[in-house]
Amino acid sequence: MNTLEKLNATITSRKGAAPESSYTAKLLSQGPEKCAKKFGEEAFELAMAAVLNNKTNVTNEAADVLYHLLVLLHSTDVPLADVLAVLEKREGTSGLVEKANRNG
Repeated sequence: MNTLEKLNATITSRKGAAPESSYTAKLLSQGPEKCAKKFGEEAFELAMAAVLNNKTNVTNEAADVLYHLLVLLHSTDVPLADVLAVLEKREGTSGLVEKANRNG
């Protein structure tokens, strides 16, 4: 089990827990809107760190983005396995071709 899978399992275990028991449980108890807002904030912070070319901050903010993405997926009942299946399906396909197929 890789680190992302372990983190996903931890988030799964916190779903439905008392909000005061963990930050993850607190976020999930506030619903998809709050989880989406936190994800957006973290994504913006990552983008700013990248613009400033601060590798340490990019690394830290990328970790935050991955965590908040997983929380957001849980809040909307979308399994990580479904996202990974989409990525696997896209593997080997040009991004330009894949995007054109989605829009067409």
